[in-house]
Amino acid sequence: MKDPILDVVYQSQDYLVLNKPWGIASLDEHVFTRPSMLKELKRTFPQPQLCHRLDKETSGCLLVALHPEAYRHAAIQFEWRKIQKEYLAICSGVHHFHNISIDLPLFSAPKKVRVSHKSGKPAQTVLQSQEVFKHFTSVLCKPITGRLHQIRVHLASQNAPIVNDMLYGGQPPLFSQIKTRKYKPQGDADNEAPIISRIALHALSIGFQSLEGEQITVVAPLPKELHAFLKILRRWDGGHENPDTPS
Repeated sequence: MKDPILDVVYQSQDYLVLNKPWGIASLDEHVFTRPSMLKELKRTFPQPQLCHRLDKETSGCLLVALHPEAYRHAAIQFEWRKIQKEYLAICSGVHHFHNISIDLPLFSAPKKVRVSHKSGKPAQTVLQSQEVFKHFTSVLCKPITGRLHQIRVHLASQNAPIVNDMLYGGQPPLFSQIKTRKYKPQGDADNEAPIISRIALHALSIGFQSLEGEQITVVAPLPKELHAFLKILRRWDGGHENPDTPS
């Protein structure tokens, strides 16, 4: 039976790439009874180490080293920014990003990350719009650095908060937004259920070098709830198809 948490999309004797589900922490939380990716990995593998982290709310590619030498090899690549990562975000609003580079330093405050030219650490993300709808835009995000909440804050800085990312200004998407003439919400209109309840951010791909020097690129398929959300937007929100858009 397939493990619902450990969805392996790539495996070698040195590395795993998991398609991490949203809502699961990468490392153990303070409440030790809750599941984490590392805890689940230790049930199956003797020496797993996470090479990086994904936010609890983010799904997608998570690189795991299966022994210390593999971990050191990956750590050097991260240090020298040799790891290539791509994320897909669905953002509120209409945005035409054409490989623009957001270069804003980030400072990690106790509850959230903010842009700070005085105290922040360098952070850079390249943005490319994939599909532009009437009320939303799907954006391919390529982080050059790997700061906490980097993509979320950089998108919010461009007035493009990620759907459902309420920490940085995102809001739940509603059918009444996109089907204004024909849609009648069931029950109390003031308590309309959102189309999707998770933050719309997915680590789509990761590229790294194996211990033998081979370049490996792994893609994590979109989870069904994000795939369904894009399908709804294409049908009801006036989007145009882009042949390069992940689906």
